[in-house]
Amino acid sequence: MPIAEPALQRLRMSWEEYLELPERPRAEWVAGEVVVSPPVGPDHGFAAVSLAAELRRHLPDGVVFTEVGLRLPGDRLRAPDVMVTDRWPEGAWVVDPPVLVAEVLSPSTRSEDTVGKSAEYAAGGVGQYWILDPEQRWLEVLQADRGGWTPLLRLDDETPRGQVVVPGHGVVHLDLTTLLRPAP
Repeated sequence: MPIAEPALQRLRMSWEEYLELPERPRAEWVAGEVVVSPPVGPDHGFAAVSLAAELRRHLPDGVVFTEVGLRLPGDRLRAPDVMVTDRWPEGAWVVDPPVLVAEVLSPSTRSEDTVGKSAEYAAGGVGQYWILDPEQRWLEVLQADRGGWTPLLRLDDETPRGQVVVPGHGVVHLDLTTLLRPAP
């Protein structure tokens, strides 16, 4: 019998209680509620590491992080799968708007990443939002545009290569086949 996919959990918790949590399980704080994510699967982990490596290679002046806290308006502390900033943060978390954030979708976090976080990242002044889906095999890059997002690039198995200009940092050349495990 297959094991069920772990579910995202939401727990009411004060900021002080949140700060006392251990680093694992992975937890974000959203306006008095802790959002606990289950451990990521192999496809998710591979995609996040691969994307971070490509960003670091193509954006040498940017600082690339994985799963580092990002303070956002409205009492939110998120931990994007990958984030690029202009400089090293002075405190425990990034507080200045990042150049870009990227989320790798998982079955348990798909709606949180595509709906909830999308609006929060736009409100927080994030420059670009990259969404990578290892299950459906696509990458979409969105550019901030007056409080929302404008699509810049979409890659999939039919169109696996493209490039994205990251303003002030350079051009990222992407090949979806290097970001995801080989198609079955």
